[in-house]
Amino acid sequence: MKALTWQGPRNVQVTEVPDPRIEADTDAIIAVTTTAICGSDLHLYELLGPFLEPGDVLGHEAMGIVRETGSAVEHIKPGDRVVVPFNISCGHCWMCDRGLFAQCETTQVREHGSGAALFGYTKLYGSVPGGQADLLRVPQAQFGPIKVPDGPPDEQFVFLSDVLPTAWQAVAYAAVPEAGTVAVFGLGPIGQMSARIAAFRGARAIGIDLVPERLEMASRHGIEVIDARDVEDVPGAVRDRTDGRGADSVIDAVGMEAHGSPGAEFVQKLVSALPGAVAEPMMTKAGVDRMTVLHQCIDAVRRGGTISVSGVYAGTADPMPMLAMFDKGVRITMGQAHVKRWIGDLLPLVEDESDPLGVRDLATHRLSLDDAPHGYDIFQRKEDGAVKVLLSPGD
Repeated sequence: MKALTWQGPRNVQVTEVPDPRIEADTDAIIAVTTTAICGSDLHLYELLGPFLEPGDVLGHEAMGIVRETGSAVEHIKPGDRVVVPFNISCGHCWMCDRGLFAQCETTQVREHGSGAALFGYTKLYGSVPGGQADLLRVPQAQFGPIKVPDGPPDEQFVFLSDVLPTAWQAVAYAAVPEAGTVAVFGLGPIGQMSARIAAFRGARAIGIDLVPERLEMASRHGIEVIDARDVEDVPGAVRDRTDGRGADSVIDAVGMEAHGSPGAEFVQKLVSALPGAVAEPMMTKAGVDRMTVLHQCIDAVRRGGTISVSGVYAGTADPMPMLAMFDKGVRITMGQAHVKRWIGDLLPLVEDESDPLGVRDLATHRLSLDDAPHGYDIFQRKEDGAVKVLLSPGD
């Protein structure tokens, strides 16, 4: 089969790899109809190479048609249309019983001290082949896959794999008070949907970005926007719109590759160019994240407010302004999305023909799998209006 494979920093290629097969009675094989490029995939493209091997299959946002199931898989059958959550969870361990599916104890990658295994996301998360491929082996399929109806286009459902649950959790964790204000830093796919979900739930949402297409997309969904190119002090601009106090809640939807951190950017590029044996301990023991946005979030939130971090960070020794955080009484919440925890809230909204969250207005590009390297390139460089890129295996 064809699959998109990592070959080195900023080098992904479509290659032939062996077809997956059933390896356990809890497995399923899915023929992928739509898969997406995630902002987190760009961290693999640009930075996290020390934890990858040439030939690793990428991608963790996928949906398709069930081709085969193991004997323990009963809730789906061949021919069913399913969305595959990006985290692999069993549904019955101590963590899963508490809705903490991203910390599943059955699939935790204890060798690296990591949470639940993820599709297509480095040896830190299990080296499980990803979904940017013709076929996908789904472990723990007795619980994970989400059955969706036939008929509506894939664009209506594929974001249940990651984007929508991550955004819903970001808003839930932000603890926005009734009729409160939330500032969303970063209007990529997660930030777009976080702002829309917050507004849907009755909050005043302010989105911050510097990419024109992202700002325009948010604006047409009724989100107030701040163009970071036009203001010298972004947190100050948030305070100006909130009676001088700052936002009740702030969502960091950017993460470790924020603009405005030239020193950290240099370190990231240096580390990504080093041999894996040298780079890996630097990544796991040093502060390598670009912290500009997180620091702005701390500045922009009001005293006693909450910061919800959905952007991915990788360093273990990053500097944090502890004095300011303590003095302001800030609460910080974060973590991988517990996908299945939020599906009961999201699926009725996604199935609603009125499209209340605007899920059909998120993808800007649909490419064949063969064109995936081009998709990574334009998404990484924010060119050609790329906000969200979908791939179509088999085209």
